[in-house]
Amino acid sequence: MDVSFLGGPRPQRGVGVVAPFDFALDRELWRWVPDEVSLHLTRTPYVPVEVSLDLARLVSEHETLHDAVRTLTAVEPEVVAYACTSGSFVGGIAGERAMCAAMTLAGALPSVTTSGALLEALTELGVRRVALVTPYTVSVTRALEEYVAQAGVTVTGCAYMGLTRHIWKVPYRDVADMARKAVRGGAEALFISCTNLPTYDVIPQLEAELRIPVISANQATMWAALRRLGTRAVGPYQALIDPAARLGPALPDVPGLPDVPRLPDEEQQQEGST
Repeated sequence: MDVSFLGGPRPQRGVGVVAPFDFALDRELWRWVPDEVSLHLTRTPYVPVEVSLDLARLVSEHETLHDAVRTLTAVEPEVVAYACTSGSFVGGIAGERAMCAAMTLAGALPSVTTSGALLEALTELGVRRVALVTPYTVSVTRALEEYVAQAGVTVTGCAYMGLTRHIWKVPYRDVADMARKAVRGGAEALFISCTNLPTYDVIPQLEAELRIPVISANQATMWAALRRLGTRAVGPYQALIDPAARLGPALPDVPGLPDVPRLPDEEQQQEGST
């Protein structure tokens, strides 16, 4: 759970504020960042609460966000991104917008959140029916479903892990297994929630297997923040970032995941046009 800043010409500079337990961010956020942008991360104060709706409310308090933004003004960012899914959807769409306003007020710069970036990504891809994968408990997962529904998007299927800690240790194989359970009922895309869940390398493989765009929390956050700078995120074979990947090409295997059959070129084109 975190706040990220990106920005500035000569070169563009970036900063992030990350809660102590979101270790996945340190491992992969930078992988979406192009060379001309630097990413800076810091931690919000530790909160001794397990992953829950209570924790989501605590880490999204405006005073906490304000202090985080203010401590990073020396970096002179051009955009700030709060990278926590549950913390940015727990208050619904109105709450997410209020968080952006609070961050902008603190730093006088554009602001995005992970959950706001999710809705922006769904709009970009023309998605009205989405499947969800979360590492959360049922109550936190239901709050995400309600948030998505507020935006007029139908949740076609959902799979959750019921975790309250150590989310960053979940292996790719488990993420892939949950994705297969969630994608049903004509889903047009899959969203993998939680910025503490590693996803960078699993996205291309799942898109190749499921034949729909796969959006993750960290991916959407970086995509939306970099978009504010007029800069494209780095993510080969990821439909949100690479328009060519929206045709659903078969891709090389990702270590740790089962083989995915390749499709002939003609069949690939037919799959991509449906």
